[in-house]
Amino acid sequence: MVVNNWFETTIGEQATLQRGIDITRAEQRPGRVPVVSSGGISSYHDTVQIKAPGVVLGRKGVVGSVYYIPEDYWPHDTTLWVKDFHGNHPRFIYYFFKSIASLIARMDVGSANPTLNRNHVHPIKVLWPPIAEQKTIAHILGTLDDKIELNQQMNQTLEAIARALFKSWFIDFDPVRAKLDGRQPIGMDAETAALFPAEFEDSALGEIPKGWKIQTSESIFSVKDGTHDSPKVAEAGYPLVTSRHLKKGYIDFDNTYLISEDDFHEVNKRSKVDKNDVLITMIGTVGNLLFIDYEEVNFAIKNVGLFKTSEKPELSEYFYFYLRSDKIENYLKIRQAGTTQSYITLKTLRTIPVLLPSSELVRLFSKSVTPQLQKITATREESHLLVSIRDALLPKLLSGEIRVQDAETVVEAVT
Repeated sequence: MVVNNWFETTIGEQATLQRGIDITRAEQRPGRVPVVSSGGISSYHDTVQIKAPGVVLGRKGVVGSVYYIPEDYWPHDTTLWVKDFHGNHPRFIYYFFKSIASLIARMDVGSANPTLNRNHVHPIKVLWPPIAEQKTIAHILGTLDDKIELNQQMNQTLEAIARALFKSWFIDFDPVRAKLDGRQPIGMDAETAALFPAEFEDSALGEIPKGWKIQTSESIFSVKDGTHDSPKVAEAGYPLVTSRHLKKGYIDFDNTYLISEDDFHEVNKRSKVDKNDVLITMIGTVGNLLFIDYEEVNFAIKNVGLFKTSEKPELSEYFYFYLRSDKIENYLKIRQAGTTQSYITLKTLRTIPVLLPSSELVRLFSKSVTPQLQKITATREESHLLVSIRDALLPKLLSGEIRVQDAETVVEAVT
């Protein structure tokens, strides 16, 4: 079927794929050039290999992942990158590969390690639009992605405000130091100030406010990790979230794969995620955190740490920001293991020393950051809506099933 002036062609005639260039962590030098692996940006280097914009596919390890790179970059050996766009719009090429990501994921030719062969991708026959329509499609879908990215940046700012308050109260102990010096804590009423002690005492964590306690994470709530198995890719089902997909403050659902309902329930016997839980990456980029504010959790986890703070919801927000503090980030960093790939053990997660102030202070902190957290939740829900709209439009636009004018109307209504 030919849609308007679309024409039949092959992928290789429209986008030539090339294997990435190998580089080890030891060979990399500090810089701002992203090194893009099959799991996304994995590190940074000081040398550019490919000029932007770029489209990168997972070749080894994570087959089916697709990334649009708007800056000069280095494509890792675990990827395929578009060497020649043949005059096509680069961002359209990105969305095209996104639209066939599940097909690419099923083209795995590896045995122990998933692998994609570019020679199997190039001959695939496709229906292709002219450049003018490519630009329109890229603009429609790009508008949604840009709004999603803006929401993520806004949430990072809102969280930074809450982190600043946490740091002042529970890391730097500013109110305690002010009272110790005979000063009124800045920006704090007398009733709140009265909840802070006016002296310190020694502890295993160093100097802490007198009367505050220290417990291990596992003594407060359950600490688990996701499945170590690799359930098969399913046509329909639930996303499997790994450490590659858990970014700072959000989940990259675009590059997850689906597992069957049976596998979903099997994984959840070990590590079911609920509202008010906290997730942490355990391998690769260690220490990315996510506070779960979803009313209903419809994904499973693999090689991801799970703090069941939902068992103590009154502590969930406090504990999340405690983990986000520089002190605990450094604590976890020096306990990482691994040579080729960093990882952290479940034992380390279970034995994190947690400083606990009075329950009144914890409640007051949660109340103080509620406006920021509510806005974060609302913004994230908006992003979920935008993602669902984008994912619904993507295959229809790329197949010519929906007219671009109709899609533009939909996008204008939600952005």
